[in-house]
Amino acid sequence: MHGTRVGWTLPSVVALTLTLFGAAGRAQQTPNPGDPPRDTLPDEPQVFTSVGQKFRVVATKGLSRPFALAFLPNGDALITERAGRLRIVRGGVLDPQPIAGIPPVLDLRLKGLQDVAVRPRFSENHLVYFTYYKPKPGEKDVATAALARGRFDGGHALTDVRDVFVSDAWCATPSASRIVFAPDGKIFMSVGVPIRGRAGTSQPEDSQNPGSHVGKVLRLNDDGSAPPDNPFAGRPGHRPEIYALGIRNILGLVIHPQTGELWEHENGPMGGDEINIIRAGRNYGWPVISYGRAYNGDLTGDNSGPTTEQHTAPGMEEPFMIWVPSIALSGMAFYTSDRVERWKGSIFVGARRGTQLQRVALNAKGLPIVREALLLDLKQRISEVRQGPDGLLYLLTDETAGALLKIEPIPAEPPTAAESAQSQP
Repeated sequence: MHGTRVGWTLPSVVALTLTLFGAAGRAQQTPNPGDPPRDTLPDEPQVFTSVGQKFRVVATKGLSRPFALAFLPNGDALITERAGRLRIVRGGVLDPQPIAGIPPVLDLRLKGLQDVAVRPRFSENHLVYFTYYKPKPGEKDVATAALARGRFDGGHALTDVRDVFVSDAWCATPSASRIVFAPDGKIFMSVGVPIRGRAGTSQPEDSQNPGSHVGKVLRLNDDGSAPPDNPFAGRPGHRPEIYALGIRNILGLVIHPQTGELWEHENGPMGGDEINIIRAGRNYGWPVISYGRAYNGDLTGDNSGPTTEQHTAPGMEEPFMIWVPSIALSGMAFYTSDRVERWKGSIFVGARRGTQLQRVALNAKGLPIVREALLLDLKQRISEVRQGPDGLLYLLTDETAGALLKIEPIPAEPPTAAESAQSQP
């Protein structure tokens, strides 16, 4: 985000949010990304405390490595499992039978069945869109991000399933893909950039190559074609689907509920998770600029690394906010419900390495002022965060014994007669 947009420079925002996170995080405990995740969740609901608010966490178990969820108009939840299964929770109960129709996927580390979204006017068209990693025939562990759709029969099958878009991002290293429908019905799709891998497959530098889908946000029609008003449409040497470039690995992609802007967060390398506001034709810097380092300790570019004084380069955007060290962000939601008044207007993000849900409170100018770490004692990697149609938050845990978590506020207890008497003048 440009500093001139709100009159603050990024370093001042970073310094403020890091300082306030130190205070807010102590509402439960100090985050420790090294804490091992818990293999199983307790059967009974767990009670936690946020600043000024108690809440309970209710788990629906039986999932395995769930990645994403989408709500149907009736409140049922479609859930993807990275191994290639599409599940459904009906009335708070997980259906034991997966939904048929998902094509073969490459399930390798972060790859597999990825995001899921229902097309607008779902009650009329019954179309479900999903991203997955499509295996490359004849090449072990190589796959690319693809967008497919099918028609949900309301029971246990997707019919007429077909790919509508297949990217050129063939890789053999961890990568991710998210989707979201824009207010105009177009689809934004992210294509992650892997760490350096085998020769002949995608590399981090490809995120700066406008002739490649690697490390990009794409804008597509619902049939997978490129809209003619995309920023690079018709330009020689540019893929017409590209909306923005210089992206690493997006694991949260949402539309701002008030402004309609596209927001994303992406995992940095060793440090440097980011939230960005994505605008048409902009370059978000990876791997030239970054607040993290490569996993071998090297700088990813001349303007990278947590100790570098300048994380800028001509023609490249600065992030809205960062996390150093990284907590491996995954899942993102703007909270708009009145169910928890104190949380309204906050951003919620999950963390896989940090095993937490984090609330980011924004001020009237839309700037981050407080970060609050939640659910640390649960010790679960969080892969998804969504606000449900009932106004509650729902999470997925990235575990072999995974679960759908529902967060329910606990009303404040009225004061006792003795407490009321003491409060009288």
